[in-house]
Amino acid sequence: EKVPEKLIVIGGGVIGLELGSVFSRLGSKVQVVEFLDRLIPGMDFSLAKEVQRFLKKQGLEFFLNHTVQSTVVEGDSVKVVAKNKKDKEVEFSGDYCLVAVGRRPFTDNLGLEKIALTLDDKGRIPVNEHLETAVPGIYAIGDVVAGDMLAHKAEEEGVFVAETIAGQKPHINYKAIPGVLYTWPEAAGVGFTEDELKAENYNYKTGNFPFKALGRARASMDTEGFAKVLADKDTDEILGIHLVGARAADLIAEAVVALEYRASAEDIARMSHAHPTYAEAIKEAMLDASEKRSIHM
Repeated sequence: EKVPEKLIVIGGGVIGLELGSVFSRLGSKVQVVEFLDRLIPGMDFSLAKEVQRFLKKQGLEFFLNHTVQSTVVEGDSVKVVAKNKKDKEVEFSGDYCLVAVGRRPFTDNLGLEKIALTLDDKGRIPVNEHLETAVPGIYAIGDVVAGDMLAHKAEEEGVFVAETIAGQKPHINYKAIPGVLYTWPEAAGVGFTEDELKAENYNYKTGNFPFKALGRARASMDTEGFAKVLADKDTDEILGIHLVGARAADLIAEAVVALEYRASAEDIARMSHAHPTYAEAIKEAMLDASEKRSIHM
C-alpha cells in the first residue's frame, strides 16, 4: 500500500538484490544482510564486486558475513538481530523485512506418493539423463528437478521432454544456460566462473573491456560495468562470458551462441559488431583475450 521508509533484506542473492534495488529506487532505505562474504554467489566474483559497488552508490547498505539470529515483529516495525564475523551482535530495525535466502521446489501435496515417486533430501524429483522419473513414462522439468530455478532452463527442459517423447534426439547444454541479475545496471553470465576454473586448476586466460570505453555507453550515459571473457589458454575456446552493465541481459545471448558452438575468442573477435553498440564490449573483450589486442583500450 505504501513504500516502506526502511527495508531490511535478508539474503544477497538475485531475488534479494533485485527487489532491494526496486525499493531503493522507490525511496526506501535498504539494508542487505548476507551470510556469505560476497553477493550473488552463483555468479562470477568480479560481477559480485561490481554490483555491490554500484548498488552502494545508489544508496543500498550491505552487511556481509552476518548470520541472522532472530527476527521479531514489534508493532509496526521489525527487528533483526545478526552476528558479524567477529561474533558481535548487530541489530537492524525497519518497517518491513524481506526474507530472500533461497527457494525450494514446490513438490508438497502433489500426490507423488500415489505413484511411488520419492523426493531427494532437497525436496526435488530425481530424474535420469532424459528427465524421466523413476516411474517410466513420467517426466519432470523446471524447478522441481535439480539445477538452477530459471524460467528459460525450464523451457528448454520442456522442449527436451516433448522431443524425447516424439522420438527425436534433443540436446541441453546446462553450461550454456545464462543467469541474469535484473538490477540497473544489469549483470549476466554463462559458462564457467573464474573461481570454478581455479578450483579445477584449469589453464585459462582472461579478456576484459570496460563499458566506459564504449561510444554507445558514453552517449547513453550508462558507463558502469564491463565485459569479461574466460578462454582456454591452449586452444582459445571460450569457457565463460560475464557481463555487468546496461543491457547485459540482452547481450548475454551472443555469449550463449559462442559457448554452444564452442567458438574461440579469436572467432568472435574477428566478427563485425555494429558501431556504436553495447555488443562491441564483447568483441573488445575477445580481442583482449586474444593476445591483448583490444583496439579501444
